[in-house]
Amino acid sequence: MRRELVCVETATPPRLAARSVELPQPRAGEVLVRVQATTVNPIDVKRATGYGRRLLGLKGAARFPLVLGNDVAGIVEALGAGVTRFARGQPVFGLLGTGRAGGAHASHVVVPQDLLLPAPKDADPAALAVLPYSFTTMWLALRSTGINPTSAQWARVLIHGANGGLGRLAMQVLRPWGCAITAICAKGQRQTALELGAQVAVEHSPACIESLSSDFDVVLNFANWDEDALLASRLSPRALGHATTVHPLLANFDRFGWLGGAWTSRRDRRQVGAIVASRAPKASYSWTIFKPDRDALEALAAGVRARAFALPIGIAAPFGNAIAAFDHVSSGQPGRAVLLP
Repeated sequence: MRRELVCVETATPPRLAARSVELPQPRAGEVLVRVQATTVNPIDVKRATGYGRRLLGLKGAARFPLVLGNDVAGIVEALGAGVTRFARGQPVFGLLGTGRAGGAHASHVVVPQDLLLPAPKDADPAALAVLPYSFTTMWLALRSTGINPTSAQWARVLIHGANGGLGRLAMQVLRPWGCAITAICAKGQRQTALELGAQVAVEHSPACIESLSSDFDVVLNFANWDEDALLASRLSPRALGHATTVHPLLANFDRFGWLGGAWTSRRDRRQVGAIVASRAPKASYSWTIFKPDRDALEALAAGVRARAFALPIGIAAPFGNAIAAFDHVSSGQPGRAVLLP
């Protein structure tokens, strides 16, 4: 049997319950994984309140009761036809896309083999489970700006939300690429940002963005949509791009419906895009949306093998105390939240 954590209905705090269902069987190209660790990401906390119900509903991912979660670390238990990359008993980690098949908050999950990676045999499953969703989202944001190991040499990068999971991983990627990183971080996190590779780190305050220079080649906003326009004003004329993961796309459709959501999102994107274009005519401006990406997973796998990527864990809770993990995230406590089926 499969034991799964279910978000019963839209509520704040989440209404959670554990239930047992038939064990799923892998189809062609799929792998059945016994989950040793999964995570509660900020998007899970939001989705428990009904966030994204219109657009995610198109993918069958908004109907309650709902199994949340994207990250997976565990052991291969069964293989579907045509699976050649893995063997029974092998430790793996990876992710699930957001869709009608359900999420990763379960004792067993079926995962397409392309979304799994071999895990180092000595690796802690919890330490691996906190990486795939955050790394993939961060990688998509980086890629949208056009920065890469070649263009990154000496590039000046501004990261807002540097103390969060995406910001930490971005610094772990960009520092070896030779970037000059300026980090905007939460109160009390300045020294941590410097240790992670920032050349300059400032604690967030109402005037901190305006106090920065206007010569950044790349801006990454992982923190606050309301400050996206101000961040765009920090781009240099030669800038590569600006990406934000905290855009209001899902919220706009939830609030204003299909037509109103589309109109409002187009307006919001154009307003900041116009600032980007006025500062740097050749720079890109993108709203990053999570989706599984094999290139991102390959980059993650290489970094894990090199022990280059890690995120701190703030809480690890069993399904019976899952609400503590959700509370940890919703209250903004430091460190990632892990669930142990």
